[in-house]
Parts: sequence; structure tokens; C-alpha cells
Amino acid sequence: MSIESGPGRENADRGPTHATEPQLNAHALFTNASRQYQKGQYTEALNQLNHLMNISREAKTFVLLAKVLLKLGFKTDAARAYQLAGEEKGSRSEHYLTEAMKLHFACGNEDEALSIGLPLLEKAKTDPEIAFIIASIFLKRDQKEILGLFKAPLSTSTNIQHQSLAFKLLTADIDDAQDRDAVVNLFRKNPKSTVLRAAYLVFAREANDYVEIEKHYPDIQKALDAGRYEILTAESPYYHVTWCGDEKLNRWAGARNRPFASAITEARRNMPHQWAKKIRIGYLSADFWDQHATMKLLQAVLELHDPEKFEVTLFCHTKESNLARDRGNRINWGRIIRINDMSDEEAARVVRAEGIDILVDLKGHTLDNRLKILNHQAAPVQVSWLGFPGTTANVDVDYVIGDLYVLPEGSQEHYYEKFCRLPETYQPNDPYHRPRPYGIARRDLGLPEEAFVFASFNASRKISLQTINLWIEILRRTPDSILWLMCKRDAQANILRKLQSSGIASKRIILCSKTAYAEHINRLPAADLGLDTYPYNGHTTTSEQLWAGLPVLTFKGTNFASRVSESLLNAIGLPQLVAADSEAYVAEAVALYENREKIAEYRKALEENRFRMPLFDAERFCRHLERGYEMMVDRAKQKLAPDHIDVPALPPRDGSFER
Repeated sequence: MSIESGPGRENADRGPTHATEPQLNAHALFTNASRQYQKGQYTEALNQLNHLMNISREAKTFVLLAKVLLKLGFKTDAARAYQLAGEEKGSRSEHYLTEAMKLHFACGNEDEALSIGLPLLEKAKTDPEIAFIIASIFLKRDQKEILGLFKAPLSTSTNIQHQSLAFKLLTADIDDAQDRDAVVNLFRKNPKSTVLRAAYLVFAREANDYVEIEKHYPDIQKALDAGRYEILTAESPYYHVTWCGDEKLNRWAGARNRPFASAITEARRNMPHQWAKKIRIGYLSADFWDQHATMKLLQAVLELHDPEKFEVTLFCHTKESNLARDRGNRINWGRIIRINDMSDEEAARVVRAEGIDILVDLKGHTLDNRLKILNHQAAPVQVSWLGFPGTTANVDVDYVIGDLYVLPEGSQEHYYEKFCRLPETYQPNDPYHRPRPYGIARRDLGLPEEAFVFASFNASRKISLQTINLWIEILRRTPDSILWLMCKRDAQANILRKLQSSGIASKRIILCSKTAYAEHINRLPAADLGLDTYPYNGHTTTSEQLWAGLPVLTFKGTNFASRVSESLLNAIGLPQLVAADSEAYVAEAVALYENREKIAEYRKALEENRFRMPLFDAERFCRHLERGYEMMVDRAKQKLAPDHIDVPALPPRDGSFER
């Protein structure tokens, strides 16, 4: 029987004996078929329906046919029957089409399911069953353009499969409002899920929702106190270090299972490789455009690599939208190979084909990384540097580049990689392309002329609960001071609420937003003292403040992310601004509030040291970095396993390096 066939015509020449005979026959056939279906006599019911199809093609006929076909195991035919029922345009037509779509999907008939589902797209926004099918197919086909539409219905569904799919649809974009709402919905339904709690707290910290952070932190601390470190494996390593300063615990973040065996690492290191006279360095990043924070640090070093000793290739997966914002400096950084449209394995093959000796990933566990390329045996030496302040979980990396401050003795056991420690600081800084600060008057920035201005220009997610509590104590003890904060609009209300509830008057808080880079550098000197954040210090932000002549106060950290400002302050010659601990940090902030002459001394030192001390000496930094690369290659050439490396310092430079 073909269920698409039209009404039977075998009795057409006879004609009906009276007007109601077909209707009476149809009614009888349907009644009989229905009774037989109820009795489990499915073959007999199908025979009755075959006859009925020659007389009547009502929606109820196709629905009963679909039910019978399902009982007989003919799911695809049942789907077609439901589809025909839906096409009859009744009050339940959408319901029948949905049933047809579900059956086609269950049978693997994805094209048929989509052909039915796409016209129901509007309904899918509120119907989780339709949303589940369409989203599943689009996700499988990697067609992600409209998947955001389905996060709401799936995340509010009580069906666990729908909720699981909603979780899979989440992106890594912290600014995605659909993601945020979906995570809130899912966590409310699954409050005991450590995975969802971790995701929920990412958004809470992004918005500085201290009420929610304080509500959930005790459960986390209780588990950690009991040694249940595995709860951290659900966390993104990057967002984990914004709140956790314990490097022993940092190693657990995101480290579910290493996706490669140690044999793969050994095979990579022992692959045939043609070493050349020059060392071939490959840099891997999505940030190869001159307005990105990473390139504000790195571009001078890329331009200063010794062409007699090194060949530089950039393996670039920068978004087209960001490339459009680049002002043309990329051509000075090295040969560029675009890998955006390549799979991880294809990109690794390209790296091998280029004969790269050292592949340096500049992203780590940050947005838009391509870390998994390193798990496909891309280069004999693989290195993590600059983008992420910590160990790289689940990635085949030989070395992490740091210095004696961010990677002190005793930290080795908390890293998967071996250390390559540069002698002065791990952070490169570009003194040539950065605008020189000339200063903006306080009145033009909305700042009071006579007040002592504490400032923070770090990302608001770095203003952790511990950090803001320290700032509250500082503000309480410095009554004529103000706090000048750059923070996201979504975070402003929560930050103000926290400060006000702690007795800090709102008139003492002045908020500002991001601005053009030159203008940002120019406004920094208007503050008196930069206050660093913990456990995630300012990185580029701290070096920008020091470049602009603004002293920054920090305290000794307990992991890479919380030791960065200490590294930078030592490299600029101001270790006095590194307090021993959080209590000393508060005390020193109060002492500097009471002693502006000391602030003036620090400003003078920053001005004098800008082109004298190592922090902004890109050429000196580059020579240290290159020596580190040479030491890595020397070991690899000898077939020696990676080991900890301390790069010796060059002799001190005489005079200024300004150009």
C-alpha cells in the first residue's frame, strides 16, 4: 500500500447508490479499523484502512494509520502518515506534523525532519520537542548560525535530554545573553550539578554578583576542604584562576582526562625532523592584529627577532572582523599562514610541512584558542606562553615560559610542563608602538581635583570578592579618597551595591568605561595609585599603568596569575610596591594615601626607569627569549627529554634604549 495514493476509482463507473453511501462505508471502515487496533489486530486494521483510503482521506484516518504502522514497526511510513494528517489543516495539524518530525528524526531521516520542522521554527522557540530535533540536526551538521534560538526552550524543559542539548549549545562567549539565561535555567533545575554551578558562577563573577558568589562559595570550599578536588575539573581553567589563587588546585581545573597517551608525546619528540641552521619558530594565535592586548605586548619582539638565527611563521586563526581592524603592522611580524578553515589535524600537518622546530601557543585556555592542534604532533618542541597564566591541562606541551617571580621554586610540581624561566620578566613590552602619555586634566575626566584617587582598570571579572573586600577596608581607612573604576555596564550595579552596603558612599565611586587606546593611556596618570586585583593581577593593564607613570600596588601572590604584577614591578625597579600579603597591601595603600611625597617619588622613578630598566626593553627581552629557544632546541637535537631551563641574563645595558 502506498499511503501517498489518491482515492480509489475502481467503482467510479457505477456511481453511488445514494448520497450517503460513501460516508456510511467510510464510517464503518474507520470504526472497524479502530476496534481492531484496540484489540491489537493490527494487520486487520491495516486492511480496513487500505479500503478506507479509497473512500476518505480525513486527518483522523491518517492518524489511525500512523498508529497502526507504528505497532507494525513501520516508523518511516508512520511518519509519512502523520505528515499527511498535518497537511489536512485542522486544529491539531501542528501536533501531527511534530509527531511526523519526531519519527523521521528517530529513523535518521534528517532531511525529511528538517523539511517539516523549519516551517515550525516560530513554534520551536517555545516547543522544546521541535527545538530539540532542529537543533540536534544543525549541531550535527555544524550549522550553528541559528542555534541560539533554541537555548531557551531546551533549557526550560523538564526533559533531561533537552537540558543536555541546551548545555551543548552553550558557546564560550561570556557576553552571550542567551548563554547566560540558559545557564541560569539549567542550574535552577539541577542545583546539585557541579558542572552547572561552575558555569553559573562564571556569569555571576562576570557581573560581579557578589550575593550569588557568597551564596555558593561555602559548598565549594567544603568540598575542597574534604579533598574533593575533582569538582574543579568541570571548570574552565581561565575562569577558575579568576577566583582561585591556589596553584595546587589550578592544576585540576578542566583536567578531566588527558586526551593523549604519553606514547604520543614520545612519538612526537622522536619523529624524523630536519634541523636547519636557523631555528624555525611558529607562533599560534587568534590575536594577530595590532589592537589586541597581546600584540600591544608582543609586536616589537616579533619585529626584533634576529633574522640571521631565526625564521618566524605566524599560524594565524584571527577572525576576519579583527583583521579588518588591524592597521597594517602584521606584515612586519613574520610569514603568515592562515589556518582558520583547517581542522586541528590539518593545521598540525601544515606546521610539520613547514619544518617548524618550536611551536609556541600564545592563547592557552582563553577564548578562541586552538590548543588541540598541539595534540596532533605538530612540532618537536611545543611551548605555552603569554596568553594564559598557568598550566595547560589536557594539552601536549613541553615548556611553559615564565620567570623567577611567576614560576618560583616549589611550583614545578603543579605544572604539566617544564619551566623555561627568563631572567627578568616573562612579559614582553612594546615601547615603540605604544602612545606616550601626555595626561588629561582631572576635571575633564570627572575627577575631583584634590581627592586622593585610587584606581583600577582591570576587567571587572578580576574584582573578586576578596579584592573588593580589601578595597572596602582601604576606603574606610582613607576618608577623603575616591575609587575610580573601569567596569562593564552589567557589573556596575552589583559593584556599587556591594560598596554601598559596606558603608562606602556612592559619591566616592567614579565609574568609567573603555575608551580609545591612546586616550586610555593618557587618562591613567590622573589617578594617584593603581590598586591591583587578586588572585588575577593586572597583566597588560599593569604594564600600561607603569608605562603611563602610575604606581601600582600589589601583594605577593600564590600562583602565576597573582604574581604577574610582582614580576613587572621588579622589572621596572619598584619592588617596594609589592606588599608581603593582603594585610600589608591595605596598610601600604593607607600609608601612601597619607604620604603623597612618596607617590611623587614613585612617579619620578617610573619616568626615569621607563627606558632604562628591563620592563620596556623589547630588544633585551627578545635576546633572552631567543636564548631560551636555543636551549630548548639544543636538548631536542640531542634527543634529551625537556627539562627545567633558567635563561642567563645578558650584561646590564648602558644608557637608554629609547628610539
